[in-house]
Amino acid sequence: MDPVSQGLVGAVFSGSASNKKELRKAAVIGFGAGMLADIDIFIRSSTDPLVALEYHRQFTHSLFFIPFGGLVAALVFALFFRKKLKFGKIYLYSVIGYATHCFLDACTSYGTELLWPFSNMKIGWGSISVLDPLFTVVLAIVVIWGFRKKSVNFSRIGIIFCISYILFGFYQHHRVEKFLLNAAALRGHNVEKILVHPTLGNLVLYRGIYESGGRYHVDAVRAGILSGEIMLYEGSSIKKFDPSSLYPAVETSSVLFNDIMRFDHFTRGFLVISPDSKDIIGDIRYSALPNSIQPLWGIKIDIDNPERHIERVNTFGVERDRSTLFKMLKGEKLQN
Repeated sequence: MDPVSQGLVGAVFSGSASNKKELRKAAVIGFGAGMLADIDIFIRSSTDPLVALEYHRQFTHSLFFIPFGGLVAALVFALFFRKKLKFGKIYLYSVIGYATHCFLDACTSYGTELLWPFSNMKIGWGSISVLDPLFTVVLAIVVIWGFRKKSVNFSRIGIIFCISYILFGFYQHHRVEKFLLNAAALRGHNVEKILVHPTLGNLVLYRGIYESGGRYHVDAVRAGILSGEIMLYEGSSIKKFDPSSLYPAVETSSVLFNDIMRFDHFTRGFLVISPDSKDIIGDIRYSALPNSIQPLWGIKIDIDNPERHIERVNTFGVERDRSTLFKMLKGEKLQN
């Protein structure tokens, strides 16, 4: 998720492990430690655009690295709190704050290597959006009030809210996935792989993608909260991209093919050729509209120069029909 939300979650969890006397210090440590894992955004290469994608949410976000990440945070905060807290306490609050980051990121759909170095599997449960204002604002209120009142109870309230919100996201995710599987069955499709995740900033409107017969079928699904009503905004389908289809035009030992396979791992295999450009391979998981087959980002390939690294392309072909998105969020019918 965004750094502020990560810090706030770290603050409430670390604060809950403290007492009234240490609450403010614990919350500050937890807030900083909760954001620290994203230091991996500084790992990049001027010649290889995929390095940044490979290392973001990799080793710094793994369960194995939590004690070490917590230690780094503790060493930093010890410079400020060593006269007020024992190092053991600083380390405890740092580890708790750092650990929350790894689990919270895994709750999004982006993909987090929680099991590194034992597995490079991308884990993304899709129970919460990468940016959710309601989640962030409520936690901010809880942290600020708890900080002012020096009350550990506010931290515990924050934990209850955080866990409840994420569990509700899992519930919504399950409802949407079940609904989409039923829709696929009615279409006569055999679902080989499925991905469901909430759109930006809410737990109501979802993007659903499933693979069937070598194609990705994309739909938007609105899952009502109070009424329980579920609506389908039918999209369309697009052929799945198979990296081996480039052979023998692109040798499997080339830099280009290796880059494509690295991008394939990053997207968990959700690759398509952009509808607008045959030399752009897109990540079908994300789009401007939840039922669109136009990827939000991808890589540009040059078959004539197989030993040159790919070029990352962002926000190409973005539909700017915000009114359509708002209608979906409100559950209104769309005109054909």
